[in-house]
Amino acid sequence: MTSEPHQQTTTRSRPNERFLTLDELVAEIDAGQIDTVVLAFTDMQGRLQGKRLHAAYFRDVAREHGTEGCNYLLAVDVDMNTVDGYAISSWARGYGDMEFVPDYSTIRRLAYLPGTVLIQCDLVWLDHTPVRPSPRTVLRAQLDRLADRDLVAQAGTELEFITFNNSYEQAQELDWRHLTPANQYNVDYSLLGTSRIEPFLRDVRNHMYAAGLDTESAKGECNFGQHEVGFLFADALTTADNHAVYKTAIKEIAAQHGKSVTFMAKYDEREGNSCHIHLSLRGASGELSFWGGGARSTLYNQFVAGLLATMADFTLLYAPNINSYKRFADGSFAPTTIAWGEDNRTCAVRLVGRGASARLENRVPGADVNPYLALAAMIAGGLHGIQAQLELPEPVAGNAYASDLPRVPRTLSAARERFVASEPARTAFGDDVVEHYARMAEVELEAFDAAVTDWELRRGFERL
Repeated sequence: MTSEPHQQTTTRSRPNERFLTLDELVAEIDAGQIDTVVLAFTDMQGRLQGKRLHAAYFRDVAREHGTEGCNYLLAVDVDMNTVDGYAISSWARGYGDMEFVPDYSTIRRLAYLPGTVLIQCDLVWLDHTPVRPSPRTVLRAQLDRLADRDLVAQAGTELEFITFNNSYEQAQELDWRHLTPANQYNVDYSLLGTSRIEPFLRDVRNHMYAAGLDTESAKGECNFGQHEVGFLFADALTTADNHAVYKTAIKEIAAQHGKSVTFMAKYDEREGNSCHIHLSLRGASGELSFWGGGARSTLYNQFVAGLLATMADFTLLYAPNINSYKRFADGSFAPTTIAWGEDNRTCAVRLVGRGASARLENRVPGADVNPYLALAAMIAGGLHGIQAQLELPEPVAGNAYASDLPRVPRTLSAARERFVASEPARTAFGDDVVEHYARMAEVELEAFDAAVTDWELRRGFERL
C-alpha cells in the first residue's frame, strides 16, 4: 500500500450526467446500491485490465490511495507471457509495481453487471511520474501538444465485429474454425438480417448508453455475421476511453447471450473488420479550426498533409498485429495506397462534411487497433504537417487502388522498420515509446515465425 494518497491526473468534467461523480458513487455505496468497483487501465493490446474491488474497500481505502499492479502488464504478449526486451519491465528490474490512478471523470455504470461501476485509470510509477508507454499517457501527451496551440481534438471510432452463435468456450473447442456466424449472407444495412440478433444488439445499445456512451445505431455489414454499433463523437480522450469500454463490454454481453464476437482485422477470406476513425480540431473555446470562409482552412490542409506524410511511419500504431495486414487488399474498402480524396472510400484518408461537420476519416485502422495509440498517431502526424507547413497534394478523384501513389506497408515487419527509423515518431513520442512498441511488434513477429500454421499443414503434409 502506498503511504500517501494518489494525485488525480485530470481536472476534466464528466462527459455527461450518466457518468457518476465521486460523491454520487460514495452515496450509492453507502446505500448498498453499488457493491463492486472495477479499476481498469488499457494495455498495449487495447484491452481493459485491472481489479474488481469490493465497494467498501474502494470507499475506505482505494478512493484515496488507488491500487497497484505489476509493471509486466505493459510488457507481455497477447497470451500474458512475460517477454524480454522491454526497458520498463524485466527479470533484472525485479518486476515491480506501478500505480493505478483513478480518473474520477470516468465513473460509469456497467448495467449488465449487477451493482458494478467501472473507473478508468492512468498509470504512474511509485514516485508518481507517468508511465510514458501507457497508451492513455501516449494520447494525453499529444493532446497536451494540441492544447499548447489552443486546439482540442474531437473524434469518433467505427468498430466492426463478427458475431457467432457459438460461445467463446465452444469456439475454443472448435479451434476457432467452422463457427456458425449469426447471419449466413451479406446483411449490409439489412433490417431483416440485424433483427436476427436484435436481442443481443439491443442489449449492447442500451447497456452502452447506460455506461455513458451516446449510442447512435446498429447496422449490418458485409461479412457473414458482421455488424457495427455506432456512437456519437466526443473529445478524443473520451472517445478512446469509450472505445476500450465498449470493446470489453460487448464481449461480456455476447457471452451472456451464449454468443461470441471477434474484432480481428481479418477473421477469414471475406471482408475484414475495420475501425474507421473520424477526427476534427476545434479551438479551445469551440471555434472552428478546419473550416473558414466557406472552405477548408490552411490548418486543415496542413493537418491532412502531415497525416499522409507520416502514414507509413505510423502504420504500426494503426495496424499493430500480424493479422492486421491481411485486411489491406485492392477493391476491399480497406486502403492500399496513401491517398486522400473527398468522400472517396478507396483512399486511406477520406474528407467529409462542411463547416462544423468538416472532418477527416482515417480508413487504415482495423478493429484490432488500440484507440489511444491510433488517435495519438493521427494527432502527431497532423501536428507534423502544421509545424512543417506541408502542402496538401492533389486529391484522388477516382480509384485510389489503381493509382501509382505510395502504398501502406504490407507487413508488420515493414511497418516496424518504418516506425523505428522515423524521425517524426521519435520527435513526437520519444525514443522510449518508439522502442517499447517496436519491441511489441518484434515479439509478435518472433511468435509468428516460430508457429506452424494450418495453411502450412494443408499445403505440405502430403504434397511436399
